[in-house]
Amino acid sequence: MTFRLRTISRDDHLAFIRGLDSASHTQVPSWGGVKPDWRSESLGWLKDGELRGTALVLYRPVPKLKRYLAYLPEGPVIDWHDPDIGRWLYPMLAYLKSQGAFSVKMGPPVIGRRWDAAAIKEAIADPAVHRLGDLPPTSEDPRAAALTDRLRRNGWRRTGDEEGGFGAGQPRHVYQLPLEGRSLEEVQQGFNQQWRRNIKKADKSGVKVVLGGYGELPAFYELYAETAERDKFLPRPLEYFQRMWDSLTAEDPDRMRLYLAEHEGDTLAAATTLTVGRHVWYSYGASTSRKREVQPNNALQWRMIQDAHAGGASVYDFRGITDTLEESDPHIGLLRFKSGTGGGAAEYVGEWDYPLNKLLHKALDLYLSRR
Repeated sequence: MTFRLRTISRDDHLAFIRGLDSASHTQVPSWGGVKPDWRSESLGWLKDGELRGTALVLYRPVPKLKRYLAYLPEGPVIDWHDPDIGRWLYPMLAYLKSQGAFSVKMGPPVIGRRWDAAAIKEAIADPAVHRLGDLPPTSEDPRAAALTDRLRRNGWRRTGDEEGGFGAGQPRHVYQLPLEGRSLEEVQQGFNQQWRRNIKKADKSGVKVVLGGYGELPAFYELYAETAERDKFLPRPLEYFQRMWDSLTAEDPDRMRLYLAEHEGDTLAAATTLTVGRHVWYSYGASTSRKREVQPNNALQWRMIQDAHAGGASVYDFRGITDTLEESDPHIGLLRFKSGTGGGAAEYVGEWDYPLNKLLHKALDLYLSRR
């Protein structure tokens, strides 16, 4: 079966995504509006006039040259387990080259390995285990290994492998809480004792979690800026979140939500979620150092998990985690927090580069490695 690849309208793209249980929030048409420095385009694979796959492509221009890095974050949305993956990717590469792309980066949304919470807990306590990769997986999908072999044979290079790459984009390791076929009581029973205790304490202390809107984004951002200073990361500007809200909610009013945890009139924590189909992501979180004893973060997450469950979600995705299990790593506390809900860690097959112009590809790769 051969496909015809062409540009498609935002409406056709969105209609295809709406017919799926899950697709990345970075592969919906509105995500292009979140990234104004990139030009976006929707592509579709057709057979007999029917859409079989889609892609949101982001083009990043090279200064002074009419050449682009073409990026498909967590995409394209195709049949990744097709043994003849080339019939999907070769037309895409040819089209992107015709549009001036000198290199293509994509992120197949394919999970290869999983580790459950019990295995992670034991590994953190074991000084001989340093990274998730050192830990035997709880489950493994052989189709993911087959896909990576096919990609390499077809000339793709995994970002971070010895061949080089443009550095980290979307997270390779994530933490997910399955909701499919489980009651809320069963979900909470999977939490560890500390989590259940903290939820009860927040409730007894009078913590209330409310939904916010565009007007509450500055309140979220105040906490986010404090979190950035405390955890020593570079924050995005408020305009980024306002742009995200405008773009995503215009496409679907439930695509993005803002939650705020309040106690006696004081906003202590806030977070955003993103939803596509039956997949809900915890996107950005923020909190103050004040009144931590009333456990606003546990209350916030529990409300978001409850709402995801009520909306029919099959998975609540805590998004990125570190792959290190070292006690000295500053991110280990976040992994402990997420793993306290049960669920498990998952490893995607990673992001992959295809150099259409090897000279320009290598030059940009070198430039980014020195930033």
